[in-house]
Amino acid sequence: MVVRVSAVICGAAIMFVCSSAAMARSEQATHDASIVGTASTYNPYKPGYREGGIETASGERYDPSAWTAAIQTGLREKFGGVHGGGARYALVEGVDKKVIVKINDVGPLEPGRIIDLNERTMRHFDPTLQRGLIPNVKVTPLRGDHWTPGPIDDKVAASEVATD
Repeated sequence: MVVRVSAVICGAAIMFVCSSAAMARSEQATHDASIVGTASTYNPYKPGYREGGIETASGERYDPSAWTAAIQTGLREKFGGVHGGGARYALVEGVDKKVIVKINDVGPLEPGRIIDLNERTMRHFDPTLQRGLIPNVKVTPLRGDHWTPGPIDDKVAASEVATD
């Protein structure tokens, strides 16, 4: 009798562990807030209508030496940080490098591009600025306002990445 009860308890524990792991994978897949696309660069001090203005959509002045970016207009609700909504942050990953940026503007204006990086941030990924575009960049919104923009080496905790 004791052996049967132990076997039932062991079987129930194994089922619970397996179903919990499956649910966690399922939730991660359906709630993954990351997007993948092409990153470009912008500088409003350069002439041309596609370069924006010296004031960002969040009301801050464009700073080429900061770690900032403009998120695609259609993604601004997901990423925030624009139109007076306060700055939000995102993890940008590409070409084996990671950087946290402050989203303080909207753009890019070109189809297929998901994020415009300011000059400093683009130089992190492309030191010579010869590429102009960086394909397959993964951009993930970050929760909260406690982030320090700049390059990172450590992995950001999954619990801190936005899932909504």
